[in-house]
Amino acid sequence: MEDYNRVANAIEYIKDNFKTQPSLDEVADAVHLSPFHFQRMFKEWAGVSPKKFLQFVSLGHAKKLLLDQHSLLDTSFETGLSGSSRLHDLFISIEGMTPGEFKNKGKDLVINYSIATSLFGEVLIASTPKGICHLSFIEARAHALPLLEGEFPSAQFRNTVDELQNNALQVFYTGQNDLKEVKLHLKGTPFQLKVWEALLKIPSGRAATYTNIANTIRHPKAVRAVGSAVGANPVAYLIPCHRVIRSTGVIGDYHWGTTRKTAILGWESCKGSESVVGNQ
Repeated sequence: MEDYNRVANAIEYIKDNFKTQPSLDEVADAVHLSPFHFQRMFKEWAGVSPKKFLQFVSLGHAKKLLLDQHSLLDTSFETGLSGSSRLHDLFISIEGMTPGEFKNKGKDLVINYSIATSLFGEVLIASTPKGICHLSFIEARAHALPLLEGEFPSAQFRNTVDELQNNALQVFYTGQNDLKEVKLHLKGTPFQLKVWEALLKIPSGRAATYTNIANTIRHPKAVRAVGSAVGANPVAYLIPCHRVIRSTGVIGDYHWGTTRKTAILGWESCKGSESVVGNQ
């Protein structure tokens, strides 16, 4: 309980003082701990380092200012950063986009999208010049595009199939988790990216628990945060969030339906068995 209270106090201190960008030593001193001990304790409880948490708080404030039409330079100084270059680095490291792109809500971003048929139902797949940015199973075509537009409200959308999409869709038919030739354009926090990277390492035909993933990314106490990151996966199947089950062995929830999740896991398991038999 004492550890929790100190971490809670540290979180409040960072929120109250983020405009001065306090150092690790300053925050540790505020909760009467050595920097080394505080760093380890904070990461165990919060799932991220004090520095990364400070970045999240700073980013949230910067977003509000940019949406209120503040300039990049003013936003930098109001957030406690030394200049627009640091603001740029902050956005790139966490949001995967520049401050200008965020301010414009994807205004200069061109997204190709199409609806395709997969083994497990129709999917909406979208791509930017950098890679696949969205893939979701859909039940009604009329509802598909509005959801994508909500993620990129000012982007330009083109209903067209491109090579990136065709290449990615082949993964459905191989049953393998081989993304060497598939490029992804992902936007997420460093914690989410770590979770998604861990998902990519789960072999086809296998399953892992939320606890397994938390241990893999070295945040054993962040099981609930792992669950949230798994649920936020923007690229269905390619990043195999369907391979995560509960520790009890229950299949668990799935954004696109438990029935579909069960079918995918069963199909992948059968494909794996066929490969073993064929190699004997």
